[in-house]
This record gives sequence, C-alpha cells and structure tokens, in this order.
Amino acid sequence: MTTAHHTSIDAPELAELIAIGYRETLGDATLDTASDFFEAGGDSLAAFQIIARVQDTLGTEVPVALIFTYPTPAELAEVLAADFADRAADQA
Repeated sequence: MTTAHHTSIDAPELAELIAIGYRETLGDATLDTASDFFEAGGDSLAAFQIIARVQDTLGTEVPVALIFTYPTPAELAEVLAADFADRAADQA
C-alpha cells in the first residue's frame, strides 16, 4: 500500500492532517475528521491534491484510490496508520 519513509504519526493526528487537506482543497472550513469526501463535493482532482499533500507530509506513496474507498479523514487515517504499524512490525 505505502512505500518509502514515513514520519511517525498516529491515526488521530493523521486524521486531522487529512481533514486540513479537505478543508483547504475543498474550500470548506467546517469539514472535520468525520466529513465524507463525496458529500463535501470531492472529485478526482481534489482527491489527487489531498493525497499529494499526505504524501508530501509523510514522505511515502499513498494510492489515490484509498480516498475513494475510505472517504473520511478518520477512515483513511486508520488504514494508513495500520499499514505503518504493520510495516514497522515487519522491520522489527
């Protein structure tokens, strides 16, 4: 799912980071970690912009398809955090 190096970040912190991307990309200051990407007016261009921000922050590749499968920042963060934990366990 992800590759390269990522910073150590937990799911709630990551969810807030993604929510900031939602707010800035979709131009809606009311969006939070439970906001649905599609209900907020997200489209494929916005998905690429949000995922690019996440990738830049974490220093790792994140498939853009994940935002369509896990449309809230909280859901997406949980999946990414679990993936990071799995990778860390594999390296230990």
